[in-house]
Amino acid sequence: MSRSTIGTLRLLTALGCVGLLVIGCSSGDSKNTGTSSPTTTQATAWPPDSDRGSCAVEKQQDVPATMRDGVVLRADVYRPKTDQPVPVILMRTQYGKSAAQVQPSRYRTPDWFASHCYLVVIQDVRGLGKSDGVFSEFGNDQHDGYDTVEWAAQLPGANGKVGMYGSSYVGATQWLAATETPPHLTTIVPANTASDYYDGWTYEGGAYRLAFIEPWAMGTIGLEAAQQRKDQAAADRITAGIADATSWMNFRPYKDFPPLQPSNPAVAPWFYDWIRNSTRDDYWKQWSIRDRYQNVKVPVLDMEGWYDAFLAGGVENFTGMADRGGSQEAKQNQRLVIGPWDHLGWGRKSSTIAPRLENLGPVADSPINELMLAWYDHFLKGVDNGVAGKPRVDYYVMGANKWKSAPSWPLPQTKWTEYFFQDSGVNGPAGRVGKLVTQAPTGTGSDRYLYDPATPVPSVGGHSCCGVGEGPQGPFDQAAAEQRSDVLTYTTDPLTADTEVTGPVTVKLWASSTAPDTDFVARLEAVTPDGAAVNLNNGILRAAFRDSLSDPTPIEPGKPYQFTIKIWPTSYQFKTGDRIRVAVSSSDYPQYAPNPNTGERFGDSARTQPATQTVYRDAQHPSSVVIPVIPAGDNGSDTFPLKPGK
Repeated sequence: MSRSTIGTLRLLTALGCVGLLVIGCSSGDSKNTGTSSPTTTQATAWPPDSDRGSCAVEKQQDVPATMRDGVVLRADVYRPKTDQPVPVILMRTQYGKSAAQVQPSRYRTPDWFASHCYLVVIQDVRGLGKSDGVFSEFGNDQHDGYDTVEWAAQLPGANGKVGMYGSSYVGATQWLAATETPPHLTTIVPANTASDYYDGWTYEGGAYRLAFIEPWAMGTIGLEAAQQRKDQAAADRITAGIADATSWMNFRPYKDFPPLQPSNPAVAPWFYDWIRNSTRDDYWKQWSIRDRYQNVKVPVLDMEGWYDAFLAGGVENFTGMADRGGSQEAKQNQRLVIGPWDHLGWGRKSSTIAPRLENLGPVADSPINELMLAWYDHFLKGVDNGVAGKPRVDYYVMGANKWKSAPSWPLPQTKWTEYFFQDSGVNGPAGRVGKLVTQAPTGTGSDRYLYDPATPVPSVGGHSCCGVGEGPQGPFDQAAAEQRSDVLTYTTDPLTADTEVTGPVTVKLWASSTAPDTDFVARLEAVTPDGAAVNLNNGILRAAFRDSLSDPTPIEPGKPYQFTIKIWPTSYQFKTGDRIRVAVSSSDYPQYAPNPNTGERFGDSARTQPATQTVYRDAQHPSSVVIPVIPAGDNGSDTFPLKPGK
């Protein structure tokens, strides 16, 4: 067992955790929820078969569609029995067309949507499931998406209008198709998906998203790719890797990751491309959505979660389209919904979700199916139901447990409030526990800690992927992890009034390191009077990427730099007596791969070295956090604003 493994397991043991289950097992969680681990009720609770439409439905399996290069993709088609031409709802999935992302507790069945008199098409993407060809992540979904939309629009019984839906990578297949501007694409409804497949998907702030990428690449897509090419030895190797994913996260160097067979030939060559292309270079730019909003000319309904793996990208897609969408109709018809969800747990009773999110009640359930149906009724059938017509954000305020709406993001009434890092003077270990104050520093001061990549700070919740039992996701008490000497905390005095914080959070960190490259991690927390410190969201920045994701440059050891760390958005109402905290460290494992501090090319070496980090809080180097405070006035709603006119 490696030194890294031993060090991590020691701390996980102290937290009462084993392996990746660190995300759900702090004693502070049980006192608020009545449970200390995620729970799952019977899966039969989902999907319901109520509220069906008026059309009977027949299913056709493995319907072929020929792409421009001659490769045949296959879909299941759910055809409503009606004499009238109907719109098409299309899903292009790498997770199996028969599953159609119904479980765990997400979409209603394709048959249910078809009963509302839509022709529903669920297609396996190239090289997976029943479709021919060779699978390559992101590589074929622009052209295949365009060709499939145009094919679906011409199916017997179709009226020529096509809408798309699906979550995660199935959201990516929508955006990638939309950037090619297929003439018959009328709207898309992506959920839990990103704006860029380098920044905010595979990497974040230049750091590799370890806990998401490796298990995800092995599970489903890597395994099925091996099975598709009838390589049983590779399939067996991947299956064994999936069973021991926690241990494999300690493997270095990443370029030689054994379970996905790096050579002779690679069963997942795209995975090793991701390691080799560790900057936002042309490899990634060829698929970037954020660079192509002007090509997307359709309305978008985007669903995200406060603890989802792709939240920041989903928000950027909304703002980017409202500002730079390819048509006036697109700009005016952007709607973003953000709820108290992680990547797979959408709040329903049959979801597996973090304990602090599971008992919020029906108000916190995702309204995706009802809202999506209303959206399609409007854009595909012309129903005037008030569901669109101007940019809109519907967001759930955690803590208040209310839904609110706004015309833009960030919210137009935001009061940007800057808090500066200050020495606490009396509380806790010297140089490790500090204060947040609204007055800029006038004197001198700094805090130091030793960051050793071999013993990284463990992830306790976060915005990784994909299920709460699989990766660091959701809100959890950070108090135990913050006893470490390599975590700094800065905390306000108790708040004198209820305070809503909604929007992105920015840490302007003045810091230096004895290494030529290192990481800085920042986390926003709500500290309750009983001492629990619950993570609201986090961000990371690899020092070499401080000025550019495309052209990283090393830092000069010992020299102070200002690092801008983007903590992902949140919405939370702090209660009177609560405190706001920012925690600073240099690792968050396994959410991110620990920076080895060597400055060597990412993924090429297993070598690491410790580094001494200095955080400055003086007049010349005033470290601070900028928080989006929302003035009181809107009390919100106990129900999601679904009905027309609301």
